[in-house]
Amino acid sequence: MSNKQEHITSIGGQAVMEGVMMRGPYKTVTAVRKSDGEIVKKVDENGTKTRPAICKAPIIRGCVNFVDSLIIGMKALMFSAECVELEDDEAVEESKLDRWLEEKFGDKLKDVVIYFAVAVSIVFSVGIFMLLPAFVTRLVEAIPGIQAVTSAHAFTSVFEGILRMLIFLGYMMLVSNMKDIRRVYEYHGAEHKTIACYEAGEELTVENVKKHTRFHPRCGTSFLLFVMIISIIVFALLPRFDGFNAIVGTIFRLLSRLALMPVVAGLSYEVIKFAGRSRNKCVAILSKPGLLLQRLTTREPDDSQIEVAIASMLPCIPDNKEDDKW
Repeated sequence: MSNKQEHITSIGGQAVMEGVMMRGPYKTVTAVRKSDGEIVKKVDENGTKTRPAICKAPIIRGCVNFVDSLIIGMKALMFSAECVELEDDEAVEESKLDRWLEEKFGDKLKDVVIYFAVAVSIVFSVGIFMLLPAFVTRLVEAIPGIQAVTSAHAFTSVFEGILRMLIFLGYMMLVSNMKDIRRVYEYHGAEHKTIACYEAGEELTVENVKKHTRFHPRCGTSFLLFVMIISIIVFALLPRFDGFNAIVGTIFRLLSRLALMPVVAGLSYEVIKFAGRSRNKCVAILSKPGLLLQRLTTREPDDSQIEVAIASMLPCIPDNKEDDKW
């Protein structure tokens, strides 16, 4: 395949329940296969190309895209959940809380649920993957007899980073063995293969898509891995807050991690954006760990799953291909 034929696109996506969500420069499309075999699609206009200039500035655009992806992804998940028929068809009695929520928020209830779910996911992620390692590291530094090691400035960021990596990898390995998640990962593989086929300049057919790899350098999995690595570097520049008592020092350390999370996310976006465009061998080596990690978060899809991915991809492709260049 020659580089002249390659078209690196900004179109990206996410696997959902029995489907795929794709987001292009103008449209976001979620395609889901129902139990009767029908593929249903939800097409929404998005404002990616019409954002204010400040939202397109380096670093800032990474933070904006991260939050935007969470909201759009949650909406896609909710749509897919509505389309997939549950095995248990028994009517569920509406609770008092359900009735109160409907009376309180009316038609806006779905938006409230989406933003609440996004907020909870952010709090959970930051708490487990950022604050917990920082807190545990602080406890280790307080263990008597090992201060000769823990007092080194580099110890904090390195040990904390290793903990973060282990928690992240453990979580990935745990969920990858769940039956329902494995099927979502098959759709994740279908998403990657479809994008790779489009970038290769080939017609989006099942047979063409099947030939391509399920590993993609701009995957969200790779992005999260870059977040882990870059956080080690950024947090190494911070003071250790050893001049305070244990409680105050711990609070300052946790607050510093929270304050710098937008910077870490923004830098990670710039790195993955560069890695996605570059074909340099050194960059390919740096991208390798993220591609290897995708062995956990993707699976080879079947033909029906590829059909769904293609159905979500086609409406996202703009008439002018310059509009979706990465």
